[in-house]
Amino acid sequence: MPHAPFSARTRYHHGDLANALGREAVGLAREGGPEAVVLREAARRAGVSAAAAYRHFSSHEDLLRVAKERGHELLAEALDAALAGAPADPRERLRALGTAYVGFAQAEPGLFRTAFCHGARELAVGPDALGEYRAFQIVASALDALRAAGLMPPERRAGAEFPAWAALHGLAVLAIDGPLAACGPEEFEAVLASTLDLVERGLTH
Repeated sequence: MPHAPFSARTRYHHGDLANALGREAVGLAREGGPEAVVLREAARRAGVSAAAAYRHFSSHEDLLRVAKERGHELLAEALDAALAGAPADPRERLRALGTAYVGFAQAEPGLFRTAFCHGARELAVGPDALGEYRAFQIVASALDALRAAGLMPPERRAGAEFPAWAALHGLAVLAIDGPLAACGPEEFEAVLASTLDLVERGLTH
């Protein structure tokens, strides 16, 4: 449903317009992915002129960054929620994270695509950094718990986030943009379970 513009009497306190434009950017990302995040459209939905919007966001990239960061925040929240309801067994908690990761992509494909789109803000990782995004840190903590419980050989811990992440991210992309999108629920559950089995075996054996 199209958003009705605000009345001419609408006034923003300092910072409110930036927040309103950010909310519209997230809504656009939800609806159409990163390509849908357009500054002029966000301004139209917020009921202001493009010139007013450019006073808060100097470029498309600046606005896209807001939607991208929000996508990562919501992904982290989904992982936190999965852990809150997971058993104490570190293996089951890791599987819960994998299920939640793929589930977020399926539930919020536009935001998921936006969170990982090229440009705006890339995930900064290095040999001595776990990354600046909380979802990445949550997975790292789960792997630390796996090692601390004696379920992962210590020599396998270094960099283990990356192959585990790659497997689940690849499955998520195939589920929303690839041939697995055509799978029925039961068929996809079987694919997800086998992927989680593969990741678990690779980390623990």
